[in-house]
Amino acid sequence: MAATGEWTDPDGIRAPSGEVHAWLPGTNQTLCGLSLHRSQLLRFPHIDWLDAQPATGRDADEVGAVCHRCAAGMGRRRRDDRGWSRTNPRP
Repeated sequence: MAATGEWTDPDGIRAPSGEVHAWLPGTNQTLCGLSLHRSQLLRFPHIDWLDAQPATGRDADEVGAVCHRCAAGMGRRRRDDRGWSRTNPRP
């Protein structure tokens, strides 16, 4: 997990803030291809991707945005899930 900013929670643990990206430890770039150094992203190897999601994560209090390309790469949405449904099917 990498982010544009950080904050410290009441327990004293560093947590991400701003825009978050998926990052796999041992690599020098995010899942969407951003260089960690050039983008000046901060690394959070102790926080899981699911914990930084604003809807459900416990470490997402200060997260402002989630990279949509990283979210797609981490499996936010499956290909067979449709965001629409037909309201008047043809006979």
